[in-house]
Amino acid sequence: MNGDAGVYGWLPPGLAQAPAGAIQLSPFDPVGASLEALVDEGLDSVVLVLPPGTIERRYVLAQALRALRPGGVLTALAPKNRGGTRLAAELRLFGCDPAEEARRHHRICSCARPSAPRGLGEAISLGGPQIVPRLGLWSQPGVFSWDRIDAGSALLMESGLSFTGKGADIGCGLGALGRKALEARMVTGIVLADIDARAVAAARRNVTDPRASFIHAFVVMNPPFHAGGLRNHALGQEFIACAAAALRKGGTCRLVANAALPYEVALAEVFSQVVQIGRGGGYKLFEAIK
Repeated sequence: MNGDAGVYGWLPPGLAQAPAGAIQLSPFDPVGASLEALVDEGLDSVVLVLPPGTIERRYVLAQALRALRPGGVLTALAPKNRGGTRLAAELRLFGCDPAEEARRHHRICSCARPSAPRGLGEAISLGGPQIVPRLGLWSQPGVFSWDRIDAGSALLMESGLSFTGKGADIGCGLGALGRKALEARMVTGIVLADIDARAVAAARRNVTDPRASFIHAFVVMNPPFHAGGLRNHALGQEFIACAAAALRKGGTCRLVANAALPYEVALAEVFSQVVQIGRGGGYKLFEAIK
């Protein structure tokens, strides 16, 4: 990819502009390119909307610097309270000399890629795919709950996923719920799906059961309610609608959600029966029948 431009993430209006024809590199874009697959020193410029997590942010910076040609232009931005105030210092650690400006609660840094950046390999290794020792599973910083089983998923797993037939784990993350569902001998197939390509890659390594497939009849899920660091209840509502559309009549959806989220109405609109079957740790657990 010589002479190209890239953009990682979706730019807030008025803060920066991606070059015309820039290739989307975010793992949340199902039709974009992979940042990791870019050749060394092949890009002329890249614009990054950086994530808040330190390990993930430094990984993205390092991968972008690896993919830029010497002298290529890097522009990076982040909200000041979500990594932006540390951005210039992190670029200096890589050997860059960034110019920095503050605008609309963000920090925006730009710099030329040095001929010999420092520390790229270490940052890429720390932020890349890896086995989490306490889980014994593959994951990657940036995947939801990347190094632990979150409390909501744990509650759902403890409820006993004794399903039959074919189903889906929507928003699968690293695949823990799908693995648990496949412990039931009567499950004949399951699809694991996520909008994050890193999660799908991890789940593929973690769930090797040959029953994994793309056919739906039951759904287990712990849907997200944040996008770009902001709370968005519509995400969970969309997950519920998609689950109902995928299920045949009589199919079962079991959903765990933060206790403060009002999903009862959304469930009742598309399922014939909705019952709260558990509660704990700030979460509530529903079973819904289509």
